[in-house]
Amino acid sequence: MVDRTNPEWLEALRDPIDNEALNELREYLVYGLRAALANKIDTSLEDITEDFAQDALLKILNNLETFRGESKFTTWAQKIAIHVAFTELRRRRWKDISLQDIVETDEGEEWTPPILTDPAVSPELKTTQHSVLDVVQDLIYEELTERQRTAMLAIIQGGMPIDEVAERMETNRNALYKLIYDARQRLQQRLEEKAGMTAQEVLALFDER
Repeated sequence: MVDRTNPEWLEALRDPIDNEALNELREYLVYGLRAALANKIDTSLEDITEDFAQDALLKILNNLETFRGESKFTTWAQKIAIHVAFTELRRRRWKDISLQDIVETDEGEEWTPPILTDPAVSPELKTTQHSVLDVVQDLIYEELTERQRTAMLAIIQGGMPIDEVAERMETNRNALYKLIYDARQRLQQRLEEKAGMTAQEVLALFDER
């Protein structure tokens, strides 16, 4: 690859685009993506990194004016490519999983947090934790709106990325943050009223052994 300065890269990639420079950048991105994804996917690296590199090139070309020159241009471009790749991999991971699959377990079974199966927790403490979680679960279903409940269970119980939940619920990240914030505030208020415990006291209960 030609050793270009940052200004030279910008000039080469602006209209009219220097195809030689574009191809060199694509090859550089593919090389970096193969290294970054080598242990993270179980499919052909060659095909998938080419796709990600092409997507990243489009994003890079559309955002040239945002490059501030604080690093090498190729470093900046590679960060964009890796972000594009990881975002797409997360999207593919959840592609065939619906929100309903997450908020409802098989055969109506209740979700059990891993801490409740921790053998290091004493029987007495585990009983208390179960009781508190029963109250919290009741509050989630009794006090929250359907959208609040769906969002919280998808993120907290299902581990779905917030951007993916926002897309499934046809909203945006900021609106979803506000939805979850309001839900947490409501739960904290009702938890104090019903169980006489603050959120901090509940968290401390689950930090005990």
